[in-house]
Amino acid sequence: MNFPSSLQAGQFCPSKNPCDLQSLIIILANGHPLIIRSVPYGHNTGQDYGGAMIGCFMRTVLAGYCRTPFQRAHRGLLKDTRPEDMAASVVKSTIQRTGVDTEQIEDLMLGCAYPEGEQGLNLGRIATYMSGLPYTVPGMTTNRLCGSSMQVIHTAAGSIAMGSGEAFICAGVESMSRVMRGGFNREPHPELSQSYPEAYIGMGMTAENLAVSHNISRENQEVFAANSHTKAIHAQSNGLLTDEITPLHGIEEDGCMRPPSLEKMSNLKPAFIDSGSVTAATSSPLTDGAASILVCSENFATENGLTPLATIISTAVAGVAPEIMGYGPVPASAKALNRANLTMDDMDIIELNEAFSAQSLACMKDMDLAIDDARVNIDGGALAIGHPLGASGCRITGKAASLLQRTGQEYALATMCIGGGMGIATVLERWN
Repeated sequence: MNFPSSLQAGQFCPSKNPCDLQSLIIILANGHPLIIRSVPYGHNTGQDYGGAMIGCFMRTVLAGYCRTPFQRAHRGLLKDTRPEDMAASVVKSTIQRTGVDTEQIEDLMLGCAYPEGEQGLNLGRIATYMSGLPYTVPGMTTNRLCGSSMQVIHTAAGSIAMGSGEAFICAGVESMSRVMRGGFNREPHPELSQSYPEAYIGMGMTAENLAVSHNISRENQEVFAANSHTKAIHAQSNGLLTDEITPLHGIEEDGCMRPPSLEKMSNLKPAFIDSGSVTAATSSPLTDGAASILVCSENFATENGLTPLATIISTAVAGVAPEIMGYGPVPASAKALNRANLTMDDMDIIELNEAFSAQSLACMKDMDLAIDDARVNIDGGALAIGHPLGASGCRITGKAASLLQRTGQEYALATMCIGGGMGIATVLERWN
């Protein structure tokens, strides 16, 4: 796009371009024009959550996605592996897969749901040392519970959009074997726990609440979980997971999936309340694992010979009542799709994190998705693959991007619920 040489910082500039913009606010960054706000002709920005700006200028791409094998916590093959080692392994793999010049990386952003103990002391910075990055590359750790590593992808994309860097490594990790859920010194606020106990509600009870509110039967929950395992086992058996997994300590495959048996599932006791319908089989397993992806600008990818997987075209977060936290993907996805000027019908790939069957089915019901919608979790979901809290957001975003390339389709949605009553979503377009 060509700009008049007389532009001054902050000046409004009437302009027409491929996005048909009415006005631009321009600032000068390192001598180059930078678009920080845009408005299409006749557009009411109050009705689209800022979609005009994101759809035209948030041109961030994803490349080099990888993850460790995901293994069951406490009894899987990664139970003795420190989280720093898992994080370092995927960061190294991302660097190797992309061939990116590490001196050009702006920041390493790492998501972790319980950043204490071995996951404390700013694990993002520790990962820079252990992965061989130069000390000039800083590191940070973000906690949005289950959405942590999708959040760092959003944060990197926002930084790129405003000109604060062109290349970021975004990763996530959780050792649920070595750092207990809730942390080692869980201390709910005494007054809040009395006046609003829902703020600290257990995740299993939120799934039970959605099962009741959306009339999700135990049988349907078990069928959904069985299908997730069947798809994951098929993907593993046919080598469809091989490319995304970087081996660690000689471990090359996931360890959570099991051949499903509806008969065995039906004999399990409820996991959270005696009268409930949610069981261990319809809850995602405690899992150890890490994931990583390179997030960069389109220009950076082109100039450095990278082959991206997908472009981020919109992002969103949303809040819901904490007692139905699993419902978060519904409003988050609606916001992200609105910002992209797309609908659920436009989505070719949908990665919906399966925290619980009941939670997933409640969301799908209100998203007008059938229980067997072929677009949802094509290679299985978290019920079968596992849910290492801080790593799952990066996994499902990277998975959605890689599936776009594998299938040759155009649009994908990655979305997940988050403890405390939140949701997060990312809409992607296949890089072509």
